[in-house]
Amino acid sequence: MSGGLLVAGTTSDAGKSVVTAGICRWLVRRGVKVAPFKAQNMSLNSFVTREGAEIGRAQAMQAQAARVEPTALMNPVLLKPGSDRSSQVVLMGRPVGEMSARGYHGGRQEALLGTVTDCLEQLRSAYDAVICEGAGSPAEINLRRTDIVNMGIARAARFPVLVVGDIDRGGVFASFFGTTALLSSEDQALVAGYLVNKFRGDVSLLEPGLDMLYGLTGRRTYGVLPFTHGLGIDEEDGLRVSLRGAVRESVVAPPHGEDVLRVAVCAVPLMSNFTDVDALAAEPGVVVRFVDRPDELADADLVVVPGTRGTVKALAWLRKRGLAEALVRRAAEGRPVLGICGGFQVLGERIEDEVESRAGVVDGLGLLPVRIRFDRAKTLARPVGSALGEPVEGYEIHHGVADVRGGEPFLDGCRVGSVWGTHWHGSLESDGFRRRFLEEVARGAGRRFVPAPDTSFGVLREEQLDRLGDLVEEHADTDALWRLIEGGAPPGLPFVPPGAPPSGAGAPPESRGAAPAPAPQPPEGLDMGRPETQREAGESQGRECAGSAEPRDEGLVVTGRVRAEEHANEEDK
Repeated sequence: MSGGLLVAGTTSDAGKSVVTAGICRWLVRRGVKVAPFKAQNMSLNSFVTREGAEIGRAQAMQAQAARVEPTALMNPVLLKPGSDRSSQVVLMGRPVGEMSARGYHGGRQEALLGTVTDCLEQLRSAYDAVICEGAGSPAEINLRRTDIVNMGIARAARFPVLVVGDIDRGGVFASFFGTTALLSSEDQALVAGYLVNKFRGDVSLLEPGLDMLYGLTGRRTYGVLPFTHGLGIDEEDGLRVSLRGAVRESVVAPPHGEDVLRVAVCAVPLMSNFTDVDALAAEPGVVVRFVDRPDELADADLVVVPGTRGTVKALAWLRKRGLAEALVRRAAEGRPVLGICGGFQVLGERIEDEVESRAGVVDGLGLLPVRIRFDRAKTLARPVGSALGEPVEGYEIHHGVADVRGGEPFLDGCRVGSVWGTHWHGSLESDGFRRRFLEEVARGAGRRFVPAPDTSFGVLREEQLDRLGDLVEEHADTDALWRLIEGGAPPGLPFVPPGAPPSGAGAPPESRGAAPAPAPQPPEGLDMGRPETQREAGESQGRECAGSAEPRDEGLVVTGRVRAEEHANEEDK
């Protein structure tokens, strides 16, 4: 059995994803076979693995940091919000239902603990170390009873916990102390210490506070990571996260040609996989910005309508904001527009949706000769093809089925004049294709822009991951971290009062000093046998539940068993 670590955070966006990736890259560089893991992820940014499973993009990025192939084992539960109150539940890479938050936290989440711990144990049997990422904060006392991603998974695996705090937000000492003090004694016994993230200034000025924190909690700080631009790689959600990295910063480089190229991305509701445009921002001289007003399209050389989990909702939003009219006008003027996935569907003639929005037949913008019909089954694929004379790879995640009735073929979609549409995410990461596409855009926009001949998105991504590994290696106590990973939390860590609230006040049922509660039993109607193989799991979960604008709790069924040897990569790639 391998060692492991849970990277928790005082808040969302404290830096858990990048710290986890940095630890993975540091470990693999020292010869450790390591895998990432996140039991439950909530994100609209997802990825399709080679076996056709949908997982969070953050875990795919962490797998790349670990130089292993991403698999469904690394993110067994993915929640994809469809509204403020409901999410699609993706289990072992396959969608199995649409649920309200109340229904999920009311018992079904708890029943998934056996599935996620089974996946974790299989990773542990195949790797030297597993670095887990938590979600939000482990001290959400209203959710602790059903927690399967923070202290719930740490308790089940007996993993030590490293709590990350974002000092750039302020209040990091209070956050560290409060997070610890709101946990039960059993959970506190696993909290080994802290990691300060995004520090600006002289570390010596921080050290007295770290000493006082140790005096208050009996827990050391394992490192202080400096604020460093260019580390926002495929985290969960948030536009500033996606475009704050080194890829984003590359736009300050002078253009290779005489002109810059301006790209405007429509910030549609429930936007998904907006990381598609990071590859455009990687090009020197390409400036990418997100917009929500029609006047912001006026000086854009290319407008991108990105993916969305609410195609009909996004279409209505475009019309309400006046952006739809601006897009139609652009197309009539021969100015470039690119639609990706849901954005492609919006540009078509008609949308028939009895699944996602249940809106029935809705007219699209009519810019492409395409009719979309939403199917209950979700397309999850890793297509390979060519366009503009260059090889292209991508991935597909959609319920909409396209009936293309004309135009020039384009990545299984079509092109009419200066308007392109495709279901393929990630296609712009293919360097040769991206350069040819930008040449077409520059020609259509009348710009003297020339793509740099040597920009490699893959190389830039590897450079970013190496920078994460460097941060951990240079600014964390890596010897102490390895002792944690290998041996667990130090014995005798003191209890920090007051601890979790008493049972019945939103706390876990155990009291301080009591033995851990037994594994939760599945609620009525939920079969929690283990998946046998990815194929069998997909077949048993084929009863895809229709999405709805209103939350609906639907039974989730998991059968069989996932074998680690079918999913764990046996060698570094």
